[in-house]
Amino acid sequence: MIAFRSKRFVYRLIFFTVLLLPVAATVAADEEAAITVFLNVNVVTMSDEHIISGQTVIVEAGLIAQLGPVDSTPVPEASVIVDGTDRFLLPGLAEMHGHIPPASSPELGRVMTLLAANGVTTVRGMLGHPSHLDLRRDLLEGRVFGPRLVTSGLSLNGSSVSGAADGARQVEAQHAAGYDFLKIHPGLDAGEFTAIAAAARRLGMPFAGHVPAAVGLEMALAEGIATIDHLDGYLAAMMPANSDASGGYGGFFDVLLVDQVQESKIASLVAQTITAGTWNVPTQALFVHRLSSVGTQELGRRPEMQYMPAATVQQWANTRQQQENERGFSPALGDRAISLRRKLIRALHTAGAGLLLGSDAPQVFNVPGFSLHDELQYLVDAGLSPFEALSTGTSAVARFLGSNTGVVAVGRDADLLLLDANPLEDIANTRRIYGVMLRGRWYRAQDLHDRLQRYRASD
Repeated sequence: MIAFRSKRFVYRLIFFTVLLLPVAATVAADEEAAITVFLNVNVVTMSDEHIISGQTVIVEAGLIAQLGPVDSTPVPEASVIVDGTDRFLLPGLAEMHGHIPPASSPELGRVMTLLAANGVTTVRGMLGHPSHLDLRRDLLEGRVFGPRLVTSGLSLNGSSVSGAADGARQVEAQHAAGYDFLKIHPGLDAGEFTAIAAAARRLGMPFAGHVPAAVGLEMALAEGIATIDHLDGYLAAMMPANSDASGGYGGFFDVLLVDQVQESKIASLVAQTITAGTWNVPTQALFVHRLSSVGTQELGRRPEMQYMPAATVQQWANTRQQQENERGFSPALGDRAISLRRKLIRALHTAGAGLLLGSDAPQVFNVPGFSLHDELQYLVDAGLSPFEALSTGTSAVARFLGSNTGVVAVGRDADLLLLDANPLEDIANTRRIYGVMLRGRWYRAQDLHDRLQRYRASD
């Protein structure tokens, strides 16, 4: 073991001295290493808001094996040393509403690389495919590069389900296949939805996603939906009592109803959400990038667009144009809808309803990974502190999933993110990535950048 002295000014000198150890201690990043050491790092544990400075974090066999003061924590000689001086180590982020291509798709590598390069170490795939079952294992075991995958089954919607009995049968089939979640899409009638919910409860399988118009928010909550994504159904539920139960035609997630809703209903809906134990995945980035008065050309010039096919970016621009041309819509109305959603997010959070980080990517000007950092900023814009926003993508996800990630502590899975600046001071610092650890394997930012270049400006 190597003992380190306590004077802060010598740590960088010691770091370079360690690099003179035998070759086994300095294997290239992106290669398997038995032990990785983050030396003299500031640890953002995410178990609370306190930062522990001057720490040594030792990772072995995919787990955090030791965490202690740099002065007194010996470092194994055959280690990869990562200099943590003036850097901040925190759990990797979770994208709780991602669209993952099938395993055979040429786009899979692009999406997974974009996620990992942005510090995403877990993704909940909300556009299910049978190939995701094997992909989940291949990612976990390192045969495919990318975050760990939480799978949803094929969409249960008005086109895929034909009656209550068929809905229950599909739940049983997806449970037997081994999916983690059921994905609910629009179009289900109330009978189909309640049959699906009953079968899911009987099997202990969570169902999540949209709130079908014929079901409505209150029934979805009462039936035990695990997550509501996009805040779906809340605006329709805020309509005056004499309105159509579904809110009538509201356009994209009911945004056209924004000038008719009664904000006084928010408190009651939040209380029902808490009683139900339902979590929300707001995907605010989806709404800002599709509805706001920020121009389409400006969004198309964002640096991350270079990593998406030109045809995809053009399709996103066309979708924005269609939105702007929809009868009754205006950018000003879109901004009002975004502002109302901020109030709803803040009310849910303040009351203690669970929020989970998710951006819905790839979607309209939502580039995977990059859009999750946008989502963090939009949560802060809604009134959350940087720590509270980060919690929605780390410790809260661990509680929701019952996973071993989400907190930096001994015995936890080593899905980690190392930043060059303190994210609790400014949430924008989550973009200042020095490196990412996926299940105990360390990747420097440059390694990840090099991987991204194969997707740059491709058609």
